[in-house]
Amino acid sequence: MSDRPALSADAPEHPEPEVEHAFDRLVGEGRERLTRPFLPLLCTGLLGGIDIATGVLAYLVVMAETGDHLLAGLAFSVGFVALLLARSELFTENFLVPVAAVVAREGTVGALLRLWAVTLVANLAGGWVLTWLVVQGLPRLRATAVEAGTTYATIPVGLQSFCLAVVAGVVITLMTRMQHGTDSTGVRIVPAVLFGALLAGGQLFHSVLDSLLVFAAIHAGADVGYGDWLPRLGWSALGNLVGGLVLVTAIRLLRVPHRVAQARAEG
Repeated sequence: MSDRPALSADAPEHPEPEVEHAFDRLVGEGRERLTRPFLPLLCTGLLGGIDIATGVLAYLVVMAETGDHLLAGLAFSVGFVALLLARSELFTENFLVPVAAVVAREGTVGALLRLWAVTLVANLAGGWVLTWLVVQGLPRLRATAVEAGTTYATIPVGLQSFCLAVVAGVVITLMTRMQHGTDSTGVRIVPAVLFGALLAGGQLFHSVLDSLLVFAAIHAGADVGYGDWLPRLGWSALGNLVGGLVLVTAIRLLRVPHRVAQARAEG
């Protein structure tokens, strides 16, 4: 006979309550994001772009002083900390949370596409303004801005850049998942710093961050333009979506199929 103790008849069928709680939290917040009126949604996206642009400022300052991508990446994480504490929103943070709500039938695909479109455009607009201010106010950063932004404005649209974009989508969505696993603001700051440093220091291909670096380079007089940037924005956004939705969000939701089914039945 086996020495393994028999399971109690009262044992829970699904022994991961913390995972189920995280799913419920994601659905609840996702519902709120999907039903947000246009003006608050626009403002939240604009502020998100400004917050990320403060990270770009920190990145350029440290890069100009040290020439070290890892230190500059660590400095960039101030942008993600600002996003967290100011409760603004980044386009790539909207893969896990609102998608969970749509899967649970607490929102529609149309509302999700509206959220993505408005947030991305607003992020870029807010970041464009602040990067212009940075370049005009700190001309000593222009050479660094030109070098950093030109790298992304001229990266070939191909397999390597797509893989970098997929990894960037994975990194951001994992950060979002970790932050929604706790109620502690202090604990949430840790993944903001770690993953922000990984994203920028690892020179991954992120649709918003790299767009702001390209904007800074254009403002600084680099020999690149918006025609160089636009196809790379689409390519990086596609890769970010694949990484965030397929490699993180879908697998996370498969951990709680019974809760997904229950939520869909209730919805």
